[in-house]
Amino acid sequence: MVEGRPQCCVQGHAGQTPASSDNALSAISPNPVPVPRKWSAPIGGIFRMGSDDTRFPDDGEGPIRAVTVSTFVIACHAVSNLQFGDFVRATGYTTDAERYGWSFVFDGLLPQASRADLTGRARGTPWWVAVPHAYWAQPEGPSSTVLERLDHPVVHVSWNDARAYCKWSGTRLPTEAEWEMAARGGLDQAIYAWGNDLQPDGTHRCNIWQGVFPDHNTADDGYFGTAPVHAFEPNGYGLHNVAGNVWEWCEDYFSAQYHTTTASIDPLVVDPTPYRSLRGGSFLCHDSYCNRYRVAARSSNTPDSAASNIGFRVVRPA
Repeated sequence: MVEGRPQCCVQGHAGQTPASSDNALSAISPNPVPVPRKWSAPIGGIFRMGSDDTRFPDDGEGPIRAVTVSTFVIACHAVSNLQFGDFVRATGYTTDAERYGWSFVFDGLLPQASRADLTGRARGTPWWVAVPHAYWAQPEGPSSTVLERLDHPVVHVSWNDARAYCKWSGTRLPTEAEWEMAARGGLDQAIYAWGNDLQPDGTHRCNIWQGVFPDHNTADDGYFGTAPVHAFEPNGYGLHNVAGNVWEWCEDYFSAQYHTTTASIDPLVVDPTPYRSLRGGSFLCHDSYCNRYRVAARSSNTPDSAASNIGFRVVRPA
């Protein structure tokens, strides 16, 4: 998370030293059998990327420009707990959150009895609590499990973890341009993945914060934390939950000058920065604080950061 930008996510393990381990990524071999998942039809061509929204000037959402993207296909759903579990069982992979020994959990997801014992709150965003031994399989700490959330998106995964999964599954992370083109679902410059009305005909189309952030969530959209990866209606390209639910890692390094420095054909930020790009917002996004469930909105975090609202989806060549 870039300092000074209001966020519903939080910077994780930057500046700390994890427990030593072998280079897990180099030890992972590609999976010879494709991981079953639902894919979009081939997507590619020219679209208008970015927005003129200036509420977060340091995010670099614009200017709007025409971008050409080579044809690709993208997973209709974020990677689920079940799919990530298959990867871990096959490889023995240890996530960054496990190696550091903790991860950030949203306070409201924790049992009331345990909150008083947890003092590691993030500076400036006290709703984030550093919970010992929270990681993808026990997302609220040792007393929790994903066994009843196997169809929910995996969380507490860093950019490094997502890349390791991609190497094993023969996939890759989307570029920001691919992600936005796919998330737009064929619409030109719509605010959201389904149009310009947040709740068309009064219907909730995404899992975001309802009520007053961060103190009261009415859960009017049906979910307090994460929702299943197939929840809500898909967009025009068949993608679910490209708005809200969990932030999704992209391949790019993050740059606030993205739209003024990258190429107009298959843009990608390759010059190293301390951050990697995130897209889509999460179940914690609210209009009053972090309105980044808009399709052009951008965010970032350090590549070893993990939290209870960060996941990913994958792409492959067409």
